[in-house]
Amino acid sequence: MDVTPALVADQYAWVRDRAPVVVALANAVRDDLADAFDTRVDHIDAAGYRRVVDETFADGDRAVNAAALVAVLRDLDVAGDYPGFVVDELLGRELAAVVAGNQPRRLLAEATFHYADLQSHGGTAGEDDLDAALAAGVQTRLPGWRWTERESPFGVDVD
Repeated sequence: MDVTPALVADQYAWVRDRAPVVVALANAVRDDLADAFDTRVDHIDAAGYRRVVDETFADGDRAVNAAALVAVLRDLDVAGDYPGFVVDELLGRELAAVVAGNQPRRLLAEATFHYADLQSHGGTAGEDDLDAALAAGVQTRLPGWRWTERESPFGVDVD
């Protein structure tokens, strides 16, 4: 694979156009996690999804990594799928983290990826992991979780 600015732009357009599939998956994940944690989590919409995609791909250092992961996952298939389980999980988890950004959201997106992957059923080994990764990363970045809407009680006042 030759990763060029043109490839990054192509993957950006493809990811941006996945909004209908990814937003629905992200909202299903948010609903299930809200039930599991006995809380309320707001749904995301296509505009929020596209905003996160735009922010991810506007940062060239993140964009090149996101684009390469997307391109590999789009093309990845393994006969019988199970032997490729590790590689598609590894790539999907990393894409979710790249989209989510810094800690603690990075780790939360990686954990959420595995849950989203259980609900995503694409045509190839990489396709379902790709949608799950985008859903996990985007839903982690967007508001709607109550804990993200308050100041952390663990910050230290530094002079």
